[in-house]
Amino acid sequence: MSLHKLTPGDGYTYLTRQVAAADATHVALGDLYAGKGESPGLWTGSGLSSLAGVDAGDPVSPAQMKALFGEGRHPNADTIGAAMIASGGSGAEALRASKLGQAFGAYQDKPPLPLALSQRFVAHNKGLGLVWNAKIPADVRTQIRVEVGGQLFADAHGRPPADQRELYGFIASQSRRPTTAVAGYDLTFSPVKSVSSLWAIASPDLATLIRQAHASAVANTLGWLERDAIFTRTGSGSPLTIEVTGLIGAAFTHRDARSGDPDLHTHVVISNKVQGLDGAWRSVYGRVLFKANVAASERYNTRIEAELIAALGVRFETRPGAGIGKRPVREIVGVSAALNAYWSSRGADMAVRRGQLDSKFLLDHHRTPTAVELQRLNEWSFLDTRAAKHSPRSYADQRASWRAQAARVLGSGRALEAMITLATGSCK
Repeated sequence: MSLHKLTPGDGYTYLTRQVAAADATHVALGDLYAGKGESPGLWTGSGLSSLAGVDAGDPVSPAQMKALFGEGRHPNADTIGAAMIASGGSGAEALRASKLGQAFGAYQDKPPLPLALSQRFVAHNKGLGLVWNAKIPADVRTQIRVEVGGQLFADAHGRPPADQRELYGFIASQSRRPTTAVAGYDLTFSPVKSVSSLWAIASPDLATLIRQAHASAVANTLGWLERDAIFTRTGSGSPLTIEVTGLIGAAFTHRDARSGDPDLHTHVVISNKVQGLDGAWRSVYGRVLFKANVAASERYNTRIEAELIAALGVRFETRPGAGIGKRPVREIVGVSAALNAYWSSRGADMAVRRGQLDSKFLLDHHRTPTAVELQRLNEWSFLDTRAAKHSPRSYADQRASWRAQAARVLGSGRALEAMITLATGSCK
């Protein structure tokens, strides 16, 4: 499980714009198979008891996401405000009726480098007669980043960078997100690759059981976080930590990675707005939540193993981590390591690009990078291999494509079925 802060404004839209039918009130199995894009998010968390008109399991609409995560108001703020005005209330009264504590603080604009790079990347592709978001080779992206970074450095300082270290430091600082207010926290629950691989090619019934095991592990972990890691604070100077009614979250389950590889995972966006047991709305005590990140991740991993063993009878074994210094990973016995590697294309691309950057750094500086410089190289390898999000596909199209890919990797459709049987035993 990974944990990242979510900023106010439109920081949440990467979730809602991938939904196949954002205004759907019910998603049937047939719709899930045939509709392009992801299924709508669902509200979750005990804290929903503090929000009239929003219940756990209800679909999440873009308007609700905008109200809660974009503006810090009740998810049904538009409806609440309209009812207030219809009954004779003023606009100010309508706004107050949907407020959840204090408004989000003001936050900085993004630094100019990301925008300038986006414009240059588009211009590069158009100049070659390509679509605007075509993938650009890593070395070309780096060259463009260095050129644009050098221009912005000169504009800011009235001189060119003294050396590559100064230039790279400037680029890294300008690539990071500025300090912002916090609208919420994105918890991303991802099983090990063998789980996604088996889910992608299993029969529909088996795939449903795997998805249910994943959902159960997510719910179990969220329940633990509510009990042990979601608090707020009151007072100043020596603030007191107080309990809350529970978390308020929107869960979006996605089927693939940006590369199109199967990647069953769930984003649970937790609102920074929580109601204390004293009735007041405040912010989540983020420090406690971040401290619980590792424990929550281990809990999810343990729970999904237990769920899958109980539902499918699979076994797990410890395999070496992919790459130097990587921790061992517990994968499903019988699922091909070659197939897992084939469907981990982004990680492989990052490893290759990171090796290239390490070699170039050593050649340029005649030394190994410092801890800070290592972080910058990691950021560069991530950015250089970040492909454009592919066009939405239906679940049925994805399954057909994944099974064809797996058959090629394993040698035949018969080998694919034999692998599934080996991994699941008699369960089909």
